[in-house]
Amino acid sequence: MVRDAYSFSWTARFSLLVLDSHQGNEPPTRSIKCITFPSNSTSPLKLLLKKKESFSAGKLPKNNGIPWREDSGLQDGNGSDFSKLGLVGGYYDAGDNTKFHFPMAFAMTMLSWSVIEYSQKYEAIDEYRHTRDLIKWGTDYLLLTFNSSASKIDKIYCQVGGSQNGSRQPDDHYCWQRPEDMDYPRPSRSVNAGSDLAGEMAAALAAASIVFRDDDVYSKKLVRGAETVYAFARDLGKRQPYSRGKPYVEPFYNSTGYYDEFIWGATWLYYATGNVNYIRWATEPGFSKHSKALYRISDLSVLSWDNKLPAAMLLLTRCRIFLNPGYPYEEMLHMYHNKTELNMCSYLQQFNVFNWTEGGVIQLSSGRPQPLQYVANTAFLASLFVDYLNASRVPGFQCGSKFIPLDVLRSFATSQINYILGDNPMKMSYVVGYGTKFPRHVHHRGASIPNDKRTYSCTGGWKWRDSPKPNPNNITGAMVGGPDRYDRFRDVRKNYNFTEPTLAGNAGLVAALSSLTSSGGVGIDKNRMFSAVPPLYPPSPPPPPAWKP
Repeated sequence: MVRDAYSFSWTARFSLLVLDSHQGNEPPTRSIKCITFPSNSTSPLKLLLKKKESFSAGKLPKNNGIPWREDSGLQDGNGSDFSKLGLVGGYYDAGDNTKFHFPMAFAMTMLSWSVIEYSQKYEAIDEYRHTRDLIKWGTDYLLLTFNSSASKIDKIYCQVGGSQNGSRQPDDHYCWQRPEDMDYPRPSRSVNAGSDLAGEMAAALAAASIVFRDDDVYSKKLVRGAETVYAFARDLGKRQPYSRGKPYVEPFYNSTGYYDEFIWGATWLYYATGNVNYIRWATEPGFSKHSKALYRISDLSVLSWDNKLPAAMLLLTRCRIFLNPGYPYEEMLHMYHNKTELNMCSYLQQFNVFNWTEGGVIQLSSGRPQPLQYVANTAFLASLFVDYLNASRVPGFQCGSKFIPLDVLRSFATSQINYILGDNPMKMSYVVGYGTKFPRHVHHRGASIPNDKRTYSCTGGWKWRDSPKPNPNNITGAMVGGPDRYDRFRDVRKNYNFTEPTLAGNAGLVAALSSLTSSGGVGIDKNRMFSAVPPLYPPSPPPPPAWKP
């Protein structure tokens, strides 16, 4: 019998919003059409947030809601030189027990971004505090990976555990064990250069500092850490991809460049601090040139743990729309705004930039496996851009000579999330625990091994890896890798391209669902992002006194 990690006995309604079709020149209305999910289902956003706890490492809190998860990785980072806590905590990356800090930081940035924009929606489903706890669990850990009390550093830990391709030694890939039972070496790996890793960590810490603005001490601690790692990123002697020449990293989370993280990290730091140096770096023409941000390369319009360009440009477009800072930033901001609109155009099927499956999902991964993470990220960007324009009372945008109303782009985002949740040829929900048909053989060590108070050895767990039986524990709320380009899906545990969930991929889906739910009302919190940004122009002088004859 399957032991679910979450109860489905209570009733919930979850609605995706679609703006009503709009005619004429007036701004679009904010009326909503709702897709109501079955009365016996739980909000997929709540389920996804539950999934994050399934990936938690370290000493778990007493209110941990996952009955088959216990404390784990308590010896991680023993001997690390920054903290008595070593590297205990954080999140495991996927179906194995490795902690990859690059995608972990990206996941925390995405979660924080969604909370900053849509805090009222998290509050409406009673998940605001829980989501903040999830973010803090990640950022507390990231602060352990470098000397966060220093203003200048020369080392960052990039990973705990891992393996080399084809390894026959006990490690995170060769062994099939619950994280609670790991008994093989888990080395902590560090880098002395890596602008991409440092830039993403700066983004994660800076974004979280905005989330925790009501906790002055913690928020300032996050800002200090963000500034320290961003200075590391900008150091001329440290400008290379963190994964270069690292056989334990390169095959798994290989970074293709770091200029996108320069822009991304600087933008978040500007919003977190109001320091104009950061907006100057975010709009530095050299960063744009080296990152190829303005090139018409379709792959660069796809947000992922490796490519932050479309998100960074959308975040800077937010600055132009709502703050309009003018000279000397306007030229680059205007170009980023235009490129953001081109990115949105490229997501629409009518412009034939990307391939689509017959079942209706966009193919953003250029043949790479696990396609749904890219789909979820893109749905978030599209829905968020709609909310930015809607908040500024702009009814649409141009794709060449064609005007695109906002409801067209929102419908794209909604259709992609609906595909993930079951509106696809397989009639399969790719979120575990949502609906009645979802993956039962998820590629995940903890979910596939019974919590029967027995310890299974490195190879003793292989029988559970190879078992044709469904997982004894549901990793409820996890989005798996997804189908192939023919909409086919194989629910096979050993085929990780189909059935493995990832931390970063699921963070994108959480963000997309937070944007698309109508719970808590429509639209963004326009001002929270700018709470640390000082006025860009001097205050207007007081009016002259009334004239007296």
